[in-house]
Amino acid sequence: MKVPPITQMKESLSKEALQRYARHISLPGIGIDGQRGIANAKVLCIGAGGLGSPILLYLAAAGVGTLGIIDFDRVDASNLQRQIIHSNSSVGELKVISAKRAITELNPDVAVVTYAERLTHENALEIFSEFDLVIDATDNFATRYLANDAAVLLRKPYIWGSIFQFDGQVSTFWAEHGPCYRCLHANPPAPGSVPSCSVAGVLGVLCGTIGSLQATEALKLITGFGDPLIGRVLSYDGSSSESEIITLKKNPNCPICSTTPTQTALLESYEDFCGEYGGIGVGEMKAKLATKPTPVLIDVREVIEWDAGHIEGAVLVPLSGLLAGEADNLLAAAPEIIFYCRSGKRSETALRYARTAGYRSSTHLAGGYIAYSQGA
Repeated sequence: MKVPPITQMKESLSKEALQRYARHISLPGIGIDGQRGIANAKVLCIGAGGLGSPILLYLAAAGVGTLGIIDFDRVDASNLQRQIIHSNSSVGELKVISAKRAITELNPDVAVVTYAERLTHENALEIFSEFDLVIDATDNFATRYLANDAAVLLRKPYIWGSIFQFDGQVSTFWAEHGPCYRCLHANPPAPGSVPSCSVAGVLGVLCGTIGSLQATEALKLITGFGDPLIGRVLSYDGSSSESEIITLKKNPNCPICSTTPTQTALLESYEDFCGEYGGIGVGEMKAKLATKPTPVLIDVREVIEWDAGHIEGAVLVPLSGLLAGEADNLLAAAPEIIFYCRSGKRSETALRYARTAGYRSSTHLAGGYIAYSQGA
């Protein structure tokens, strides 16, 4: 489906810009007018990780005028296998700061706006309103539904990408011209049914494949060349190098993008909607550990992470062993359980396992060891 360009053209390009973007300008689908539109575009990328890295680097190289980045996480050594916008010197640094530095080094003419915070129902509409389109480079369902809903309410295009082990998917959702993410997934999957990349793993280079496709979708929308994946989902199998296009129609009963929507505002908790568990902060965890009977603090990271640093008094039970039932006796004897990992994702999986198994007196540390190390 062809759509008109979403940005207005700047008056002119400098001599330096004409030289820098000569390979774009020579393309019949872009030309000078398209490159001027790219220079005037404002694109928000949610996440500066595996998918966000190629998205941000390629859009910066393409000359997108303003790039917004929202990510609250910090760079960890385990990220470097796939998050190519960061480097060894970035470990421990906020991802938005590391990403901004890499973008500026690549193309100093790009304005970079950073948001070192979580995307929530309280800030999504305000942040999205500053940009022409939104690209989702996250790895959790709560944020995907939130981003989709905010984009629909603001009538903005939303480019979605998803990766799992060797497989990836890409689509462009724009309720003004086709279906939205809820038309594809009316309801989130059952809690715990889709393990995160930290648990299931992911082929690092797959992030480049899917992220580059998302960046391509953004340039299509900005300039008007080609046919964006509106009403279509591209599915890619990295192990076989095969891909297919799945046609998606608008759901006439979609709660948010139909002609008679039942949802006209953002939900107050997308975590509750997706069945995801919240956690406690560092201060509350310390207070709990100072009480009697003392909760059992369980570190669900790997041995190598534990050896690099851990919370005193914790017990190491890697997540794979926990899910295999290796710590069931420990869980059964504990008066209360607090799980933690690096950033809170694996510990949330551990918490879901414990709650499902009947251990109701359990919680996890939001932000994980990163938050603890920062004294948050």
